[in-house]
Amino acid sequence: MPRKLPALNADNRAFWQGGEQGELLIHHCAACSRYFHPPAPLCPHCASFDVAPEAVSGKGKVLSYTINYQPWTPDLEVPYVVAIIELAEQAGLQFVSNVVGIPVTDVHIDMPVRVSFLNVEDVWLPLFEKDQ
Repeated sequence: MPRKLPALNADNRAFWQGGEQGELLIHHCAACSRYFHPPAPLCPHCASFDVAPEAVSGKGKVLSYTINYQPWTPDLEVPYVVAIIELAEQAGLQFVSNVVGIPVTDVHIDMPVRVSFLNVEDVWLPLFEKDQ
């Protein structure tokens, strides 16, 4: 599946390249002890600048999803799942990704998932697979 790659910068580089070491790196605030995504130079909860990427378990669950059947480009493989994943470390810590490795019809709300990474150039895209 062709993917548009993110522009790397000082704030997001760890998130997009942590997969090289098999780590999902999410920004964490030392002042209020909260994780947040997307990465930013200050905490959106308490406005502290004492933030840094931290490895998380990579486990979570599917909060919501949709199955895309529209081939937006000629080389796009359909169908595929676009899901909102909530990470196990903190309620409300979520981001959009794809669920891969199983038939799209097997994906369901609250399905346990774990991160896997797809390397494209200098980016490791966090994707999610069903967790046993």
